[in-house]
Amino acid sequence: MTLEAAEPIARKLFAGARVRALRTARGLTQTRMASDLGVSVSYLNLIERDQRPLSAAFLLKLAGTYELDLRSLAEGDGSALGDELVKIFTDPRLIGIDVPRADLRELAVRQPGIAQALVRLAAGAPAAAETGITSGPIAQVRGLLEQHGNHFAALDMAAEALADELRLSGGDLNAAVVERLRARHSLGVRVMPVEVMPDMLRRLDLHARQLQLSESLDAASRGFAAAIQLALIELKAEIAEAAAAIIDPLARRAAVVALAKYAAGAVLMPYGRFLAACEATGYDVELLQARFGRGLEQIAHRLTTLGRAGARGVPFFLVRIDRAGTISKRFAPGPSPLPKPGMGSCALWNLHAAFASPGQMQRQLIELEDGHRFLTLARTVRSVAVPWGAGPWGSERPNFAIGIGTQARHAAALVWSSGLDLGGAAVPIGPGCAACHRADCRQRGLPPAAAHLAFDERVRGLTPFRFTED
Repeated sequence: MTLEAAEPIARKLFAGARVRALRTARGLTQTRMASDLGVSVSYLNLIERDQRPLSAAFLLKLAGTYELDLRSLAEGDGSALGDELVKIFTDPRLIGIDVPRADLRELAVRQPGIAQALVRLAAGAPAAAETGITSGPIAQVRGLLEQHGNHFAALDMAAEALADELRLSGGDLNAAVVERLRARHSLGVRVMPVEVMPDMLRRLDLHARQLQLSESLDAASRGFAAAIQLALIELKAEIAEAAAAIIDPLARRAAVVALAKYAAGAVLMPYGRFLAACEATGYDVELLQARFGRGLEQIAHRLTTLGRAGARGVPFFLVRIDRAGTISKRFAPGPSPLPKPGMGSCALWNLHAAFASPGQMQRQLIELEDGHRFLTLARTVRSVAVPWGAGPWGSERPNFAIGIGTQARHAAALVWSSGLDLGGAAVPIGPGCAACHRADCRQRGLPPAAAHLAFDERVRGLTPFRFTED
């Protein structure tokens, strides 16, 4: 029986855009890919145009031929893209345009190119209430990270090779990075008094041949800053290649900064060793901190990058907020409960409650409206400028809360799921009030942006807002 004749899987999977992206990313013509997979060119063309679903046989052949993780395709059935479209239509500027959520999700499945274009346009055209984080260079960098699933294979492997070289000079990677800068690049690393660098944490002084670091940085942050500088020098070509898709000069520089930080994390927490430690400890984030000598935020960042083909880790998301709920960092390579940028997160998520218990890890099982469940951890972290209260007397000491998590179906691999019934009661949360349609939420502060409101002076429900979606 040919693959064309194979029965489609029980839940029809249309993933033409992902198959096409896989083909173009590998520089394959339709003729070559069809030959690799043992199908006709016309059949492959129909799949890429979403006129045929992916059969189980085709999926297995695709995964075996190109060493893919089936989850990358099975999870790519348009649900995540559909959720992004739903978020777009909560924009206050679109009030009065009633598009059922089912229609938006159908569009994501049938016309992923159009759906992706709408998502990209929305990311570059923020509502008046948003703050600019959804436009300009920041949005372009975020788009680059999302496009690559926050994993840059060539850069990560080059960083791992560099880490192997550094380990030859000793087990302390922080010290090895500093020595490499001195011996190979004639750059000394000097810790400067805070009064000398009152408004900077890191500065490269080429005249003095020094990388100058503020004394307000702790040891882990100093090592990370030195690794950033080493990556900018020795992994310059790989960083430039990873950022090549960005044309705007300012956005390109922002991408280089972000990718240098990515590379620094990959040097100090090399992929193979880090993934092995994650699996051996059950992703015990505090134990990973001790083992690699890194801060919680650095560990959390690295957890979101474990997407190497053939050696994938548990898919994590990361978010960082301040006390006002402003999101300053967000990484979500896969499904997540993170809201659209600029919209704020759900107050029922214990990410916000972390500020009431500084330094204590908080665990929570949450459930979205669509039934997706996530196991999350949250804890406060100090700003990198004053990580342990270092700094002049009376200076501002901002702090943030870090949230990380994964889908509940992956949570059995995590040590922090111990004793928790992953199928039991979960806290119902939403992507912020303007995008949430839970009518019975007593925490609701705003009605859904696209809902039909109803007012009745004779009735007072759980919230002041009565609404329907029809």
